[in-house]
Amino acid sequence: MKVTKGMLHPDLQKSFTAGQWMATLLKRKPVIKLANRLDKLLMQGKKLASVDCEEVFVPSSDGNYQIRTRIYRPKDITGDLPAMLYIHGGGYIMGSPETGGDVIERFIATRPCVVVAPDYRKAYTQPFPAGFNDCYDTLLWLKNNAGVLGILERRYIVAGHSAGGGLTAAVTLKARDTQDVDIAFQMPIYPMIDDQQPDDADRYIESPVWDTQLNAIGWGAYLADLRAQGEDIPAYAAPARNQDYRGFPPTITFVGSLEPFYQETEAYVAALRQADIAVAYKLYEGCFHAFELIGKGSICEEALTFTFDSYAEYYDQYVKS
Repeated sequence: MKVTKGMLHPDLQKSFTAGQWMATLLKRKPVIKLANRLDKLLMQGKKLASVDCEEVFVPSSDGNYQIRTRIYRPKDITGDLPAMLYIHGGGYIMGSPETGGDVIERFIATRPCVVVAPDYRKAYTQPFPAGFNDCYDTLLWLKNNAGVLGILERRYIVAGHSAGGGLTAAVTLKARDTQDVDIAFQMPIYPMIDDQQPDDADRYIESPVWDTQLNAIGWGAYLADLRAQGEDIPAYAAPARNQDYRGFPPTITFVGSLEPFYQETEAYVAALRQADIAVAYKLYEGCFHAFELIGKGSICEEALTFTFDSYAEYYDQYVKS
């Protein structure tokens, strides 16, 4: 399906051309490399005015990497706080914790918590399982260092957008399987979880910002080693392949109807609900990928309000209780 301007929600039609250009440019590997260089130059280490920020390096479990990790905490609040592992998006091939600064600030302002955000290895640096392991290693590290970090030693939150949502779902799945960490709730927002979407003609979509062709590029990079070796794709790499949703934590998510992750998000929500897992979910008709962060207008504010109101509700119900 080719998305036209007239198919979009009226609030997003003014962003159509810019979104098309974004999707076109990001298909070029040199553009991705340039974006990552600019991110490193302009964003990494950037402070947030409303919260305290620090940087640590978490040893990876493979012994080959020090995971640059940003820690954000509210100012002038004493005592231990709940902790959130926040995983940034970027199609598994770009991005950094600092790119999620506005979202992180709003989480902390909505309900006080310590946000720990790893700069996991992107797929062009090292494919799966490197990025996934970096995120899970950071979760274990924050649990094991709870006293030093000033966080509660139970009921952790895991959240992320897009590829960060996919990694959220994968980290939560492993925590469910291993029982290493007690996850209070997860927030895989429009998660990138199904590597089979690019090969499914029924789900092909040319849309602003992120489309099926870009999805194929992201998955191709992330799964490069597994595909080269002819190995089966595990659910920790592509969480839509999971078949058992029993024991999952409560979940918050939403998605737009005009983006590649629409059907896989709907299927993920349905599977969770079939397993009697509490889910707060919204579908936004006529919306492209990451519309609430890129566009302007009432539909964007509605999605942001849903995100943080749901976060506050689940925080009060599943973390404070």
